[in-house]
Amino acid sequence: MQKAWTCARLFITDVYMSYYTYYNSPIGRLLMECDDTALTGLWIENQKYYARGADTDMQFDAARHVFVLTRRWLDDYFAGRQPDIYAIPMAPRGSDFQQRVWRALCTIPYGKTRTYADIARMVGTSPRAAGGAIGHNPISIIIPCHRVVGINGALVGYAGGISIKTKLLNHEN
Repeated sequence: MQKAWTCARLFITDVYMSYYTYYNSPIGRLLMECDDTALTGLWIENQKYYARGADTDMQFDAARHVFVLTRRWLDDYFAGRQPDIYAIPMAPRGSDFQQRVWRALCTIPYGKTRTYADIARMVGTSPRAAGGAIGHNPISIIIPCHRVVGINGALVGYAGGISIKTKLLNHEN
């Protein structure tokens, strides 16, 4: 009986393996995390909530196919080529509510902004609740939380810092 449990436990561990690598970008070093099929995290070094929710047993593997796609996407983005947000399989970890907010962020066009109130209306919640979910977005830049601004376009509330938010928005304009 113990042997069967051990085999089952090993199988579960293999199925849920996570990997990481880094990407050096114009806004700083980015930590990328993926599983076998999708990008699960992309954090700007020193950002608030850095690697929050990441698998603590990640293995380094820069050659994962998801990382190849993500590096290509980031190269295109930082070169001003406006890559397709759906070119990378993504599976950010979060509650159902957070997932709804993050999907709403994906509808903000390149070079455009929306307010926290706009996002709140899209998902049927308050701007404060939407802002909380936006702040915990585990896939920075690609899921464009930097495109969310305060009333009258005020640059507020970015986990990567306002200076990086400003750089990203200026880059897109």
